[in-house]
Amino acid sequence: MSRRYDHIDLRVPKLADVTAFYEQLLPALGFTRDARVEGWLQFEAADGDVTEFFGVTESPTHVPNENRIAFWAESQAEVDRIAQVATHAGAQNIEGPMPYEPGYYAVFFDDPCGNRLEVCHRGVA
Repeated sequence: MSRRYDHIDLRVPKLADVTAFYEQLLPALGFTRDARVEGWLQFEAADGDVTEFFGVTESPTHVPNENRIAFWAESQAEVDRIAQVATHAGAQNIEGPMPYEPGYYAVFFDDPCGNRLEVCHRGVA
């Protein structure tokens, strides 16, 4: 099994408030193929014809909660690079990047609507 999930559908109160943020963040995370459909900001991994994707759509009553979406990075340097992209894109409540426990290096942040995200690398402690 080469894939562990198919897609993420994220809700935000107002799509216009996060469009620029995700247009910068998702390609940095490897979702490089812009595959928008009506009412959605959607980027796919460009690995093949059928691949995982990350979609964002508007749900006016959406309220961010304690859920977090964590993305895996191949190295600590990759976590650092994506943290810079997220910061430049307008991430909020940034924590890290830093080691949180032996073998676990991460950055935590919120999108402009308050949805919680993380980029982490796990290695040998």
